[in-house]
Amino acid sequence: MLSSPRDFATLMERGTIRSHPLLSTRVLRTDLGATRFGLATSRALGSAVVRNRVRRRLREALRSVAPRLRPGWDVLVVAKPGLVAADYRALTETLSRLLRRSGVLGGEDER
Repeated sequence: MLSSPRDFATLMERGTIRSHPLLSTRVLRTDLGATRFGLATSRALGSAVVRNRVRRRLREALRSVAPRLRPGWDVLVVAKPGLVAADYRALTETLSRLLRRSGVLGGEDER
């Protein structure tokens, strides 16, 4: 997971944005051997309970696509208000589509 403010700042400055009504991603190619993720859930989503639920769902969706991730990327996943009411299938399909368009996700074995 991304945790350093410097890593987030670099990603915000130089990252490529892909957007959807449920999610937005910002990706940046790195020289690291692993792909790192950061999650952003603003107060616009709702109360702390709602934001925590969204983060748990995002982490689970990331686990489901983890076997197909290509190494060497930093990714920031930004939840949009529409995600609160979306079902899990819509979340995973949207996340997969955005990551595939960015080059972070390889393989075509959809679940």
